[in-house]
Amino acid sequence: MKFLTAAIPCYNSAEYMGHAIESLLYAGDEIEIIIVNDGSSDDTQKIAEKYQSEYPDIIKVVNQENGGHGEAVNTGLANATGIYYKVIDSDDWVNAEALSRVMSKIKELVSEDHAPDMLITNYVYEKPNLNKTKVINYDSALPKDQIFTWDDMMHFRQSQNILMHSTIYKTDLLKNCGLRLPKHTFYVDNIFVYQPLPFVKSLYYLDVDFYRYYIGREDQSVNEQVMIKRIDQQIKITKIMIETYDLRKIESKKLRNYMIKYLMMMMTVCTVFLIKEGSRESIVKKDQLWKYLKSYDLELYKKIRKRILGRSLNVPGKFGRSIVALGYRITRNIYGFN
Repeated sequence: MKFLTAAIPCYNSAEYMGHAIESLLYAGDEIEIIIVNDGSSDDTQKIAEKYQSEYPDIIKVVNQENGGHGEAVNTGLANATGIYYKVIDSDDWVNAEALSRVMSKIKELVSEDHAPDMLITNYVYEKPNLNKTKVINYDSALPKDQIFTWDDMMHFRQSQNILMHSTIYKTDLLKNCGLRLPKHTFYVDNIFVYQPLPFVKSLYYLDVDFYRYYIGREDQSVNEQVMIKRIDQQIKITKIMIETYDLRKIESKKLRNYMIKYLMMMMTVCTVFLIKEGSRESIVKKDQLWKYLKSYDLELYKKIRKRILGRSLNVPGKFGRSIVALGYRITRNIYGFN
């Protein structure tokens, strides 16, 4: 039995994918590692197939035409046989000791027939170029070491958003909720986290520093200049998320408020970077995005605008610039660039 499927989307990842793969091998044959080669032109396929030949009972390689990160996640999910599903980006890795604790907890919960829909763990920003690390935990937001529901959530600090790095979903839940990430689109990890949330009825928070999120490559999607360049992709993802649910129909008030907070984060990210880019075209895009939200869901628009970042990012002058600076700092904390 495979308790966990770890999917590793790879596109021209030959330089660093080995670290991600080897960090997962500590789990032994109770983990399934699916390496999705997303149309790479370097030695990614050769390296992946070498690992598969060495660990045929653990590693599976799937080659596909280039479809982007989201399509690679879709492919990994379609081929997953583990009870739980985790995405590990090819330039990231997991901590061996934490992996052992995660696997032990999953086996324990499954054996007791109490397997929750989602497990949440801590993640760590790894910035070796700056010799810095930063742990994102949920100790003030979620009950520890117990199964709980959305109604048991506590207060989330601004940096404590539930991201792909911290989530481990039940595989069947992801397949049954209709999750399908768009091709050739960046920042789809937000959809991956957001769309399944209303389907989750039980959660478990394991306070371990599991996922290690590497920050430092110049072409990385969370690099500040790259984010500005790809702001249209961020806007696209934000609109998809807005359209996904009528949040008034979400039964749990705490989950509904959290999902509003998530959309507020997305609106803040788009708005901050459009303002930082500063061109007339970007300011028009900012105004159009807010008008879109208003026309699509007036009530949601009003709720987000009530929050300081939603309302004040449009304020001109010195105060407006100070609010943009605050929004930028929050955005930086969320995405870990710089």
